Amino acid sequence: MLLIGLDLAWGEKNSDGVCLIRYARRRARILGYAYPRGDDALIAALVPHLKPDEPAFAAIDAPIVCPNPTGARPVDRLTHTLFHREHAACHPANLTQCPRPPRVLARLATDLGFVAGWQDSGLRLATEVYPHPAMVRFFRLPRIIKYKKGRVADRRREFRRLQRLLRALLAAEFPFLTLDAETKILLAAPWSKPVEDRTDALFCALIALWHVHHQGARSEILGEITTGFILLPSSSSMAKL
Repeated sequence: MLLIGLDLAWGEKNSDGVCLIRYARRRARILGYAYPRGDDALIAALVPHLKPDEPAFAAIDAPIVCPNPTGARPVDRLTHTLFHREHAACHPANLTQCPRPPRVLARLATDLGFVAGWQDSGLRLATEVYPHPAMVRFFRLPRIIKYKKGRVADRRREFRRLQRLLRALLAAEFPFLTLDAETKILLAAPWSKPVEDRTDALFCALIALWHVHHQGARSEILGEITTGFILLPSSSSMAKL
């Protein structure tokens, strides 16, 4: 099975972070990364890694199921109820603000045979993930890691903290995952936008790997398939790092 972590840009100007993992016989290895820009380049980055008729699971940080033209989705509001104390709630998502993610899901469906979902059925599934609440759960944090906003020095310090926590998480919870040389470099590299985007893609891929490896037993779904949903690690399955 091919696992895809995708830090998807909501618009057209920025590149997408992509992390690829091969999973078989309860072992996994990181295949590598890509940094495409635009829908066509994204599809082209995935095609060489998908074997004919191979199942796949894509964990995408973007509102791929977003039928509402304005306002917020029910799942967005739910994250405010569940994660407002940790500052990990979603931004309101609608088709006016972010038309690209649903369009990318449609391209994944048409070109590569993906469908939206999370239950392992031998298909190619695409699911939405949101790193902030997943990090709160994986790392048992009282607040999010604030590497996205704020002063540059503070963001870089927080990013180094994220790298340390990721290294600890990989050792504690993913000993069955073989890291490649690029990942080892990535987890020690100084902050830059491409490094951040690839790191986010790696984290999305780890959510996918967690879900598949534990056959959904240690995951939770917020929301609904028709109005928008988010896959998270379940809070009861986390060990303190």
